[in-house]
Amino acid sequence: MTVLNGLVVKALIRHNIPAVGVTPSSFIVTKLGRIEKLDIGVVTKLLDMSFVPVLYGDAVLDSEKGFAILSGDQLIASLAIKLDAERIIIGVDVDGLYTADPKGDSFAKLIPHIDVNELRRSQSWAERAKVTDVTGGMHGKIIELIPAIEHGVRTVIVNATKPNTVRRALRNETVTGTVIEKE
Repeated sequence: MTVLNGLVVKALIRHNIPAVGVTPSSFIVTKLGRIEKLDIGVVTKLLDMSFVPVLYGDAVLDSEKGFAILSGDQLIASLAIKLDAERIIIGVDVDGLYTADPKGDSFAKLIPHIDVNELRRSQSWAERAKVTDVTGGMHGKIIELIPAIEHGVRTVIVNATKPNTVRRALRNETVTGTVIEKE
């Protein structure tokens, strides 16, 4: 992840964005894999200095297990709450949440907007994640983001493999994707 973080930082700097890679293990401790201590001062100081902190999922100290894998999704949700963020942009390899797996079901339909309460009640979005990664795939991503969404942080899931989509989402322009918010 540190190599990928470095590539992202270099790409941002090439576009005149003052990015700084920040290693989460330098300021976060978990307890049984959940964030227990987070020194938000590291991130806020960089933001105050007009830098863009670039973070990632990391192996961090864990007060019970010694070490734990902290997902980037848990990290971003926690930071969004602590920083009172307006929105979270999540880049994935599909256009957003679907009624079924869009990679295996040609009848899958994009869910363009969903309220967090409806999200909790509906399982169709969760069933699309047939193949999961170590962090739980799309289902795990959404579960981690729910606390931030319930806090009022609008979350937009977009296809990061499509040129300019993330840039347009960051500029708050209309993009194809799924908006999840608390109504």
